[in-house]
Amino acid sequence: MCGILGTLPISDPALFKRALDTLSHRGPDDAGVWVTNDVTLGHRRLSILDLSQNGRQPMHYSKAGLTIVFNGEIYNFIELRAELEKRNYRFQTESDTEVILAAYCEWREGCLNKFNGMWAFAIWDDRKKELFLARDRFGKKPLFYSLAGEKFIFASEMKAIYPFLKDIKPSKDFSWMARNIFLYESTDKCLIEGIKRFPSGSYGIYKDGHLAIRKYWDTLDHLVEVPAQYEEQCRLFRELFIDACKIRMRSDVPVGTALSGGLDSSATISTMAHVAKHTPGIRISKDWQHAFVATFPDTPIDEKKFAQKVVENIGIPATYLPIDPLKDWDKIEDYVYLFEELYITTPIPMIQLYRGVRDHGTKVTIDGHGADELLGGYGFSLLEALPDAGWNFKKIKSIFDVYDSTLIPDIQFSEKFKNMSYFLHLIKKNIKARMLNKISMPINRNPKRQTLDYFNQYLYGISHETILPTLLRNYDRYSMLNGVEIRMPFLDHRIVSFCLSLPWESKIRGGFTKSIARDALKDLLPEDICHRKTKVGFNSPIVDWIKGPLKNYFLDAVNSKDFKLCPLINSAGVKKEIENVIHKKDVTFNQAADAWTHFTPFLIEKAIIKRRRI
Repeated sequence: MCGILGTLPISDPALFKRALDTLSHRGPDDAGVWVTNDVTLGHRRLSILDLSQNGRQPMHYSKAGLTIVFNGEIYNFIELRAELEKRNYRFQTESDTEVILAAYCEWREGCLNKFNGMWAFAIWDDRKKELFLARDRFGKKPLFYSLAGEKFIFASEMKAIYPFLKDIKPSKDFSWMARNIFLYESTDKCLIEGIKRFPSGSYGIYKDGHLAIRKYWDTLDHLVEVPAQYEEQCRLFRELFIDACKIRMRSDVPVGTALSGGLDSSATISTMAHVAKHTPGIRISKDWQHAFVATFPDTPIDEKKFAQKVVENIGIPATYLPIDPLKDWDKIEDYVYLFEELYITTPIPMIQLYRGVRDHGTKVTIDGHGADELLGGYGFSLLEALPDAGWNFKKIKSIFDVYDSTLIPDIQFSEKFKNMSYFLHLIKKNIKARMLNKISMPINRNPKRQTLDYFNQYLYGISHETILPTLLRNYDRYSMLNGVEIRMPFLDHRIVSFCLSLPWESKIRGGFTKSIARDALKDLLPEDICHRKTKVGFNSPIVDWIKGPLKNYFLDAVNSKDFKLCPLINSAGVKKEIENVIHKKDVTFNQAADAWTHFTPFLIEKAIIKRRRI
């Protein structure tokens, strides 16, 4: 897990070093630069596998004239190495990086479909004088590029490209991105003019001044046959998830988990405990018993009591990390500079969590991201299954039962169903949401999308095009600005293909969302965690913060001259939104999140654009 940078043709050494050092948070353990007549490649290293100097990058594969800079992890590198050794390849390191080089030498771009992991890497072929770029299937690892004059630059973060640009100014699409927070990650659009986002599931070849990008992965092309019997589906899901956790426990440094007490992170660390006890394997870290719990004392979103039940069940300690907004608020512009994207809430809670992880000596966490999007964990997504239920009253009732218990647990479906106006309200809401979804959601024209049921078509959208890609980007920044790597077993590509191939009734079943995960792993979890219906989610108590400890900050900001003159916002409108959150009594999280979202471009201008102009 690292930061990468490269330029073609070569760059001034001092300028290149300054650019590479902007990624030092991603790779605090080491740095390396390699220069030829054609290319400059740079690497900042976070040492996870093969901690020796043998694992340094840029790494060379001399017999083929190949050199790589790599950010990520290939979890099945041990199996691939054994396969390549049978083909007479010999290895000098214990790293996954060298396996990538040998795999590329053997299979060229075909190696990408053999990898199980997350990656953004570049391989320079000195014989062909071409650069090969690739990004993992779901975009867990970031990659940006720019054509600045006659120079091609690629990097893990935009800030490493800034030194090569003549000016730092907002993109012409900035206002569109600010209005479409969950859409732009799946495009090539970036906040800064002249920089593009390399697409996930794609590779590119840069040669003779031209970059040709091709798609190598779409989950719709990798759907699988699933058993008709639900019990057999559960058995297969369990096998896949245990193996996904197992190979993600391969590490030469301590491993932990960001534990919330919800189903997803609880299932992850409980499965890790199962692996450690029953199926230990090669390179599996024995130092995995590190549960980190972000707490929000005296707020409705504090989940400490749920996390305690999980760690007590598997017999390990937990580290509780209270989140304090005032502790780091003086660094908010620095954090916005490091985060370099727009989002609906402040990054401070997540940044503080992963800083606590690193401060306690852990470099790797295995977390539960992706389950909500793949298995229908969001309450608002449940109504998308109504068309699949057709006119079957029993199936319709099962959906509304889960909808009620997820969003409004104190009122039962049977009471509401007697009220026809409430029923019509939900139908109207569903139709409206579906229409808006069709208008706004990026369209993947793969005809196989239409072979999915309605619910899975919706889940494909939020897991591949909108919500999940945005969250993956965010968590990369939260963790990597602290030098921490996040691994995600729910996003093992085998599990993603399996989950999208399941019928909707395997996900909404027995009064629960994410049913197959609950039923497949129920013996590993405390019963009340496995069947917990309330969902809080890891977020900030932004209403309480804006009304309380951050009130004066926001009032000073919206009344400042810089705020009034900021070209990226409607200053009068945003000021009114912020003041409403501060002064009105009944303010929702969504209202506060909207206010923050509309306020953030002001911070972007101060933290990135003005900073780079000075």
